[in-house]
Amino acid sequence: MVADIDLRAYGGSALTDDIAVPKGRDEAEIGDGVPITYVPARNTIFLSHALALAEVEGAKDIFIGVNALDYSGYPDCRPEYIAAFQTMANLATRAGIEDDAGLTIHTPLSQLTKAGIVELGTSLGVDYAQTLSCYDPPESSVGGIGEFIHCGACDACMLRRRGFEQASITDPTIYLVD
Repeated sequence: MVADIDLRAYGGSALTDDIAVPKGRDEAEIGDGVPITYVPARNTIFLSHALALAEVEGAKDIFIGVNALDYSGYPDCRPEYIAAFQTMANLATRAGIEDDAGLTIHTPLSQLTKAGIVELGTSLGVDYAQTLSCYDPPESSVGGIGEFIHCGACDACMLRRRGFEQASITDPTIYLVD
């Protein structure tokens, strides 16, 4: 199933509204506070959709790729938030109140550094040249597979670069800014 979820309807973020994406920030700035790239309630919305589908399908497990170590300060990536959502999910669903096991939300990347994520993905055969992390990709990079170009200066690009460097793995990413 593919659900088309357009968070631009809510705005309030440099990723969903006409707000400039911060670029060229250093590590201290990236880790300081909740940035303008935070999309209000994004993971709540994603988890809510996943919860509804899990309940319909009878699934007991939901997986989400949040990260709480090398991340940009998003409150809905923290383990406390995920635990609270899981508690709510088990209070708000038929499966949660009728089944002793309840639902579990898994965050396999939560406690990994970006280097750890790069290493894990590489070991699993992820072709990172076919992935896009950039918060402000050039229009030409969004077209199709194999055309992913990253700006090279936004927080996501900076964290991605650092992950590859720290993992000592060659970064196949094409960056506009070196």
